[in-house]
Amino acid sequence: MFLRKEAVNQIKEICSRYKDEPSPLMLVLSDVQNEYGYIPLEVQEVISEELDIPVSDIYGVVTFYSFFSLKPKGRYVIGVCIGTACYVKGGQNVLDKFSELLKIKIGQTSSDGLFTLDGLRCIGACGIAPAISINGKVYPKVKLSDVENIISEYRNKEME
Repeated sequence: MFLRKEAVNQIKEICSRYKDEPSPLMLVLSDVQNEYGYIPLEVQEVISEELDIPVSDIYGVVTFYSFFSLKPKGRYVIGVCIGTACYVKGGQNVLDKFSELLKIKIGQTSSDGLFTLDGLRCIGACGIAPAISINGKVYPKVKLSDVENIISEYRNKEME
């Protein structure tokens, strides 16, 4: 991948915002992730030069934290909770159903670019288990029979 000059300049501008911070990396990565949706190696190299941090350190941070991504995510990120309460109430089955219908595994994005599927350890919604979140919207007590309708809801949004 080749970064356009405008993109390089924008990444440099983001880095310059935090130059005076004692630990600017997380702030920079967060802003870059929000801007581009992911942080590929080419972007990490620009950040490395600007912050004088080895690419290997940046890569370690990007791959350690699940909210950063090396690959583009879909327009809708489906987070299925598989923490203890959700798992006991069928969260894994819900995750499997999304996987089956979207034809993707955890961490993958659907071929149409609409959906990315994530398995989450806990979303703090134990009382309404099993729960999922899609771009921050929480769905309570999700049944297997709900999954197809949820997917259709978001596909229909794209046709409006």
